[in-house]
Amino acid sequence: MSVQKEESITPVESAKRAGSSLTLMIVFIVLYIVIAAGLQYVMTMFKVISYFKYVNAVLVLAFGWYIVNYFSNFIYWTVRGKYDHPTAIAFKNIMRIIGIIAIIAAVVGAAVGGVGGLTIGGFLGIVVGFAMQQVTGQAVAGIFILAARPFKVGDHVNILGEDGIVEDIGALFTQVRKQDGTLVLIPSSSIIGNKIYLLIKKLTGQGQQSSQ
Repeated sequence: MSVQKEESITPVESAKRAGSSLTLMIVFIVLYIVIAAGLQYVMTMFKVISYFKYVNAVLVLAFGWYIVNYFSNFIYWTVRGKYDHPTAIAFKNIMRIIGIIAIIAAVVGAAVGGVGGLTIGGFLGIVVGFAMQQVTGQAVAGIFILAARPFKVGDHVNILGEDGIVEDIGALFTQVRKQDGTLVLIPSSSIIGNKIYLLIKKLTGQGQQSSQ
């Protein structure tokens, strides 16, 4: 898989890499279908088909990981053609989290098999999704911040009473360096819906005010 990093990239190059990721994702989907069908046929011939659900669970886990990664890469490069690296990587992480939840549910469903497998897999997907809702909510809020750009790295801001210089804007947290040198991590979900003050004065170094 290609390694993403913050670099200048043209829309054409971004589209090319997105197409490559999509092609690899389709290849792994086809491989999974062919291998699963072949193993099912062989195991039916040898009358050990009752074990196929366990084999299928392993196949779902192995191929699912690659499929999810190439799909998240496809999302990354699609978004990267229009936005910067932090925004694109935030979208990629969201897709990867959703994909992992889907893999867990699919593996359990495949291992149990039948209607019971579908029920348990779906229930597990709901439970895992509920457990991760705060993380996903944080990430979605971070995407909105990265897309709307109410402030940028280097701005002097006051967010939720925290006064300082923005050092980093991520999917989950925005890092603000206060005047005394303290680094504050502000959750993205807390920023959305609250007032953001953009101040004129700038701080430099480890919290020293720049000369006026």
